[in-house]
Amino acid sequence: MSDESLRFRLRQLPREIEPRRDLWPGIAARLPARRSPARPWPTLLALAACLCLAVGAAVYLRPAAEPAPGLEQALVEREVEALTREYEAALAEMAGLPVPEPLLPALATLDASAEEIRGALAEQPGSTRLLDQLKRTYTRRLALTQRAVLG
Repeated sequence: MSDESLRFRLRQLPREIEPRRDLWPGIAARLPARRSPARPWPTLLALAACLCLAVGAAVYLRPAAEPAPGLEQALVEREVEALTREYEAALAEMAGLPVPEPLLPALATLDASAEEIRGALAEQPGSTRLLDQLKRTYTRRLALTQRAVLG
């Protein structure tokens, strides 16, 4: 039998076939009868567990108390010092390696931005917004330098 004749015969078959009788009564009779629970304790215990979980999550995830103003300032200052040391050490590792001439203005701009941010941090030593901006500037400067040096 060729493929064409087989396809022709398949196209002649009906798309849908209706059963000769309604099958649902036989299926329904074989399904187990549904009964309501005699005791509501499992449901109540599940609700109580969900409530305990919700309260525990709310207590655990609540915002932490704000640190004392002097403590936050000291933490930001230490973070700036550590971040600057790590940044300068990373740049020192890449010092002396050739950097393409067209990238030098962008690197100089990022260096100037970092200086301005450090100056602003000297005026506002506890500013976490400035700390985040300094992190982003250092990250961009290092990424650009690595891309320029390593290709």
